[in-house]
Amino acid sequence: MVRMRYRTMNTAAAEIFYRETVPERGADNKPPILLLHGFPSSSHQYSGLMRLLGNEFHMIAPDYPGFGQSRDLSPAGGFEYSFENISRTVEAFIDKLGLERFVLYVFDFGAPVGFRIAARRPELIAGVIVQNANAYEAGLSDAARHFVSIQRHDEAGVKELDGLLTLDGTRFQYFTGVSDPEAISPDGYTLDQHYLELPGRKAHLIELLLDYKSNVDLYPAWQEWFRRASPPAQILWGRNDPLFLEAGARAYLTDLPNAEFHLFDTGHFALEERLDTIAPLVAGFVNRLSSS
Repeated sequence: MVRMRYRTMNTAAAEIFYRETVPERGADNKPPILLLHGFPSSSHQYSGLMRLLGNEFHMIAPDYPGFGQSRDLSPAGGFEYSFENISRTVEAFIDKLGLERFVLYVFDFGAPVGFRIAARRPELIAGVIVQNANAYEAGLSDAARHFVSIQRHDEAGVKELDGLLTLDGTRFQYFTGVSDPEAISPDGYTLDQHYLELPGRKAHLIELLLDYKSNVDLYPAWQEWFRRASPPAQILWGRNDPLFLEAGARAYLTDLPNAEFHLFDTGHFALEERLDTIAPLVAGFVNRLSSS
């Protein structure tokens, strides 16, 4: 039985909920794993992975402000929902938790949050695990490029973004490209939608979706960090992702030629269908980091 803790931490910027594993054996010589979640999800998306690996590794998965169990922050209080501000909040969480070096696991929104932190604080990063988290223009599908291009004054475009926040939009991300739809538990997308429907949440998400273009502008800087720092890396990718294409996974190998590379016949939320395959790959990667 994996020991899990569910905690809330007050940082200077926000009150952050996080889930954490308490390993039973031999984790002292292994870097902790910081798991950064995607859209429209929260730290619960890592529950299965944490239960499979939590006896062996110290794993920490926070909810961003305005996601999951973390408190919403009011724009009236001076907080702007942008990827830059979310990354600064997570960085403050890292510092208060006392994490000095860790493996960064990023999925979807986790890339623009985590790679901002990595570029600012490269000494924190012992290794990187990338799972359907884009950092290359080659990885943007036509649909993703369209969503990124939407401007705040484009009422029809903003309405399209709002459609991503409906149950149909959430199910689209979970089911598109999967091999076996019956393998996808309804718990994940139902819980995501519950959180999305909380008062004020959709407005925050629209702000972040409109800010996504700022991430594309930073792709070259993140790629430069990959080349300069050359962190040990593992690429895990559902190749049928409708938003982040297989080409985006392969593009990492341009700047991280020694990365471990694994494609799966599934969609965006690869852990939902391929957890039993991905978990031992993650464990092997982190264990090799420890031994080296």
